[in-house]
Amino acid sequence: MPIYRNIKTQPIVLASDHAGFKLKELIKKYLIKKRKKVLDLGTKNINSVDYPDFAHLLAKRVKNKHFGILICGSGTGMSMAANRHKNVRAALCYNLKSTKLSRMHNNANVMTIGARLTKKNVALKCVNIFINTRFEGGRHLKRIKKI
Repeated sequence: MPIYRNIKTQPIVLASDHAGFKLKELIKKYLIKKRKKVLDLGTKNINSVDYPDFAHLLAKRVKNKHFGILICGSGTGMSMAANRHKNVRAALCYNLKSTKLSRMHNNANVMTIGARLTKKNVALKCVNIFINTRFEGGRHLKRIKKI
């Protein structure tokens, strides 16, 4: 289980439902500006779709190879669906501290964001923290292996 992958060198996979579409597009532009490799799995507009379809699509891509960002209305549904997949550790990131700890202690490889609950500037700061924070390992690795 390659648990120490470096997020700074990995492609970032994005997906959203209709509620998260506009924030996903903003995050995509932000990541491209930061010279990150981005793979956008959709959705491609604000037409109603089912969030589990996009969470499963991203989770199958991520596993231990990539990092992902999922956006829906609350972030909760995407997190629940993605976490059903082996080797996916999706964390609902709702502020700066929750985001930092999700990487440092939980080695999250997917962050989920609630577009209806998170201000755009906070969401972008969370993305920045997520892509720049490393897993601490140590006592946390033992716990991650129990998941």
